Amino acid sequence: MKVIFDTVSYHCSKIVTNSYSTSFSLASKMLSNTIRQDIYNIYGFVRFADEIVDTFHDYNKEELFDDFEKEMYKAIQNKISLNPILNAFQKTVHQYNIKPELYEAFMKSMRLDLHKTNYLTDEEYKEYIYGSADVVGLMCLKVFVNGDENRYEELKESAMHLGSAFQKVNFLRDLKADYEDLDRTYFPNTDLKKLDEPSKMRIIKEIEEDFEKGLVGILKLPVEAKFGVYTAFIYYKKLLYKLRKTPSLEIKNTRIRVPNYQKFGLLAKSYFDYRLNLI
Repeated sequence: MKVIFDTVSYHCSKIVTNSYSTSFSLASKMLSNTIRQDIYNIYGFVRFADEIVDTFHDYNKEELFDDFEKEMYKAIQNKISLNPILNAFQKTVHQYNIKPELYEAFMKSMRLDLHKTNYLTDEEYKEYIYGSADVVGLMCLKVFVNGDENRYEELKESAMHLGSAFQKVNFLRDLKADYEDLDRTYFPNTDLKKLDEPSKMRIIKEIEEDFEKGLVGILKLPVEAKFGVYTAFIYYKKLLYKLRKTPSLEIKNTRIRVPNYQKFGLLAKSYFDYRLNLI
């Protein structure tokens, strides 16, 4: 029975989420169980694509990526795939009418990571972030609003700003790994060899503006999604605070983290804000 295979596929997406990201997994647990699995399905898909371009260095990454992309299209067209991650993803795509331009933009940005190492202009930078982060937020938003197109259009801009904020925090936090291990620099007009405080603060100010605009949308989310998304928001705001307090030279030489005990403290804060109707 296909229902058994689908259940196995959903379990695989959940395992991917829990295995790769404790923070995203924690935030996902705060979503209503009516939508949580579909967020796992989206995360599993984007994580696998990202893994191909970021970590499979001993293999032909371009060939793997081509195969994954072809299987993605076949899964969506046929409404089934023997790849359980893609089988779960196609189910969410069809259930919430996720448009091709969203997952196609995502794959375009991921493909850039196969060869492109520098983003020299604001246009290149913004296009990459749109594909790698904004559209992931938009796919999740489709789930959050249960496919309601009017509500989706109302919250679309805020969701994109929130996706941008999360991605830029990741860029700043992962500066060392991206630059030294993958030879990538995402921030235009920034010399990472000489990252100074003014350059760091310019990036942080940009992220803070994205957070401010993203929070507007969080406040308008359906109750099924609000607590979970707000939990992720609080976590990334904490990361940004730590990055602000960390000297620029240290950011280049280490990876800033939020310890687990602080994560649970942030979860408690999110819960009280939520219960007291502060969000």
